[in-house]
Amino acid sequence: MPTVRAHKPVNNFQAQFHRSWGHLNDPHVRALAWLLVAPDLLDPHAPQWQGKIAALPAGMLAGIYAWLTAMDSEPAELHRYLDLQPFARLGRYAEKLMAFYLERQNVLFAHSVQVRAGKNSTIGEFDFLLHLDDQLVHWEFATKFYLLESSGAGNDADYFVGPNLADTLGAKMHKILDRQLLLSAHPAAQIHLPEHVSKAQALVKGWLFYPDVDLEMNACGTAHEHCRGFWCACSDLAHLRAERYAILPRLQWLAPASLPLAQTMDQQTLQEYLSEYFVHDTMPVLVALLEVKNGTGLETSRGFIVPDDWRTRAGQRIKLAHPLV
Repeated sequence: MPTVRAHKPVNNFQAQFHRSWGHLNDPHVRALAWLLVAPDLLDPHAPQWQGKIAALPAGMLAGIYAWLTAMDSEPAELHRYLDLQPFARLGRYAEKLMAFYLERQNVLFAHSVQVRAGKNSTIGEFDFLLHLDDQLVHWEFATKFYLLESSGAGNDADYFVGPNLADTLGAKMHKILDRQLLLSAHPAAQIHLPEHVSKAQALVKGWLFYPDVDLEMNACGTAHEHCRGFWCACSDLAHLRAERYAILPRLQWLAPASLPLAQTMDQQTLQEYLSEYFVHDTMPVLVALLEVKNGTGLETSRGFIVPDDWRTRAGQRIKLAHPLV
């Protein structure tokens, strides 16, 4: 059974975020704040990333406190830009938030540009084309959530699997580095480029989740201060300790939660809900553990609750990529 003493914060990122940005009330402004200030997921100096990891330039973040605070009081412009539709995908939501910011910083040349060879053949898509330091730069942007498989066989990117087991962090980065970041060299892309692309990099944000909430190890290739949480099986839920709990819908996965108490629940209610949920669904559920301050539930830690057979299926998923494990 994993160690899930989850009343203890995994690191102090949530506390830091609440101190700096707790005054923000609009959920989309809070999500944008997280995208801008959260630690990057990957270590740009790790050799496996080939020097292709981007970071927001420090100078670009000057003045964001006042800017975000003003937008929080009048968020209509951001809401119109997002133009959220039912069942919006989290990745596309995060991408539009970042596009809004880059556009307001006057560095965005183009966003979400599809490259086609003929009517029915899509070669790829530029997430962002930016003017930085008088150069045209291509950024691929990803916001990802992965769980470390618990066999202990490894802790590099290939051992982090998506909640739905569809991919791994290693496979995602392989696709970005070896295919998506080469898009500007394709002949069909040239019509979209006013000049040579001087640099192609990946900006990667997200959270990684570990089977032991007190795990101090850093996964190979990840940034030291990356946002992290835990994961545990539904049958281990009773070992969690928090004042209140909340199930986070997908579009609330970015920033640490700050919720009215009416949107929270006690552990028994959470247990009953998840026990019924996993009868019909195998998709893990992201749960925020909350402390109550001034009538508000503030996230202190977060974790994916998985069905009891998820650990076995995750191990099988890893063996497909690592047959000798």
